[in-house]
Amino acid sequence: MGKILVTGGAGYIGSHTVVELLNKGEEVVIIDNFSNSKKEVLDNIKKITNKDFKFYEINYLDRDAVEKVFEENDIDSVINFAGYKAVGESVQKPLEYYENNIGGAVILLETMKKYNVKKFVFSSSATVYGNPEKVPITEESKIGGTTNPYGTTKLYIEQILQDLYKSDNTWDICILRYFNPVGAHESGLIGEDPKGIPNNLMPYITKVAAGILPELSIFGNDYNTKDGTGVRDYIHVVDLAKGHLLALDKLNKEDNGIFIYNLGTGKGYSVLEMVETFKKVNNVDVPYKIAPRREGDIAECYADPSKAKNELGFEATKNLEDMCRDGWNYQKKQL
Repeated sequence: MGKILVTGGAGYIGSHTVVELLNKGEEVVIIDNFSNSKKEVLDNIKKITNKDFKFYEINYLDRDAVEKVFEENDIDSVINFAGYKAVGESVQKPLEYYENNIGGAVILLETMKKYNVKKFVFSSSATVYGNPEKVPITEESKIGGTTNPYGTTKLYIEQILQDLYKSDNTWDICILRYFNPVGAHESGLIGEDPKGIPNNLMPYITKVAAGILPELSIFGNDYNTKDGTGVRDYIHVVDLAKGHLLALDKLNKEDNGIFIYNLGTGKGYSVLEMVETFKKVNNVDVPYKIAPRREGDIAECYADPSKAKNELGFEATKNLEDMCRDGWNYQKKQL
């Protein structure tokens, strides 16, 4: 077996997946440019696993730099986590999102093709379903009608992968549509630590609980949901990371194909439920205010995860309490 290239491997989901890969005994090469991650994450991965890996600080839009990685390493498969991911920011800066997320993916795929590396796991998102017609969402649910440029980049890359497979069916491609990853590694050494004001709920809650931010803004309490706040399928990041190993196993076992899976728990929790659970489990206060709805947000979104269970053997094992406990444990270690 060759090495597994992980793009964006110092990021939130990438770093947790690298930990699982190293613990399983895989050889890993990481590329990252630290646009939304920190160098110390790499040291913390080593601390958790007692394993080493190769690292290149490059931007995946730099074709020559990406080629060098393939020249210098026997790459067998690629997991692509690289990409900008803030929904709100994508509405403000669509061109940067299209260039980075789509341009980078195309350069990566072209380089893979050149070096005859054809196993690819893509980090997609439930945002490709747009405003879902019904929940829970299955992989057969209609895609498109995305509500923000971030989601549209994921949708376009999925289409590029479909077209690529159609043109050459010797590729092995797995598209993983994540729901809402939260929490952190139980060691507290890696977790979600976005630069600036967080876009995602959990790091916002933990920063308010820690007194770094004054209060949480809950965007909208007039949705058609059980308590008026948005409902999401939160999945523990370690469960999510394990899903990538199962996806790679499938690509290594199966005949060639293109496979699509939802990775979620199948349970929807509202923003207020998350806040109340966090307060209860960690015995801390989280002051909040109700703010206007955000552009691009939808009322509710949760997965039907049965296909991933039946075909990958994937099942989320950690619950909302675990997510809240591990998220807070990570935040406290940052103080």
